[in-house]
Amino acid sequence: MTRITSAQTTGLVRKLLPALVAATVFGGAAMQAHAAGAVVLYTADGLENLYKDVLPAFEKKEGVKVNIVTAGSGEVVNRATIEKDQPKADVLVTLPPFIQQAEQSGLLQAYQSANYKNVPAIAKAPDGAWATFVNNYFSFAINPEVTKNQPRTFADLLHPDYSGKIAYSNPATAGDGMAVIILTSSLMGEDKAFDYLKKLEQSARFHTKGTGYLDVLLSRNEIAFANGDLQMDLDDAANGGLSLKPVFLAATPGGQPTTFQLPYAIGLIKNGPNQEQGKKLVDYLMSTQVQSRVPDIFGIPGRSDVPLAGKNGETVKQAIAGVKLIPVDWNQVMAKKANWTARWKNDVIGASGKQTEVVKPK
Repeated sequence: MTRITSAQTTGLVRKLLPALVAATVFGGAAMQAHAAGAVVLYTADGLENLYKDVLPAFEKKEGVKVNIVTAGSGEVVNRATIEKDQPKADVLVTLPPFIQQAEQSGLLQAYQSANYKNVPAIAKAPDGAWATFVNNYFSFAINPEVTKNQPRTFADLLHPDYSGKIAYSNPATAGDGMAVIILTSSLMGEDKAFDYLKKLEQSARFHTKGTGYLDVLLSRNEIAFANGDLQMDLDDAANGGLSLKPVFLAATPGGQPTTFQLPYAIGLIKNGPNQEQGKKLVDYLMSTQVQSRVPDIFGIPGRSDVPLAGKNGETVKQAIAGVKLIPVDWNQVMAKKANWTARWKNDVIGASGKQTEVVKPK
């Protein structure tokens, strides 16, 4: 989707764009998200099973419906940006660097939820504009029934065996897609990373608007390798019945597989139509009650006082064992994001005509 900002729209066009985008991009069901009296949540994909488990109790207690619009991380922020002058949503959940983009664009209302107290300082905005909701790790994924010898390094993906069998999400619209650039740039340096991605593109079948659909495509054996994140991939395999396995890659043969934290962050949208219920929803999702359920969907609680426990918690610990974690300067990522996106479109995709916004059919 071509990114449209509120600065690019004026007059009548500005008033019409939110409805147009909702109808064409998110579908008719999304239009129902704005029912009177409801609290509206815009969220990155991957947490569907958690919401299904925990939101009914909130709705019953508060006597209010929670309407959810799910899309790629960048896509939900783009929509909120278009709607900035007349917000349609109350709460936003998305990945870095898009949560930082939302904060810098003035989309978020500073709100110091009492339940942010036990979120580490490094994992939240000082003014309460956002906080880590579900911690997570960037990963890749394969279909273990098809790919018996999983790739170990980035260079392995350049082998002819993967020709036409690779897909990853669009960095302009998906946090996991931007993570591909972040990780390769961290390990190779920016120029070499884009040289690598250009070579990798020869084996790429297409790119998706969001990341969640890639798990379905892997399980159907329509592709052999994709990007993702650990929480979503483990949850889709265990609770979604999909055939896939998360993997981590090393920069060089014999090297240590490497990744970084890629959390889901939560924030209150400024001037949302139901802000008081939006605050209550933020409080609820950050409560001990909900945070203790996060390991059920293979996530890591955003609160440090809630342990990563249970069978699924142990699965997460085992999956990340032996993987090197590198820090990410999200302010630096934000400074480079626009240039990286343009460079990916120009240098990696170029004039290939390859699809970059594949979505799950309705």
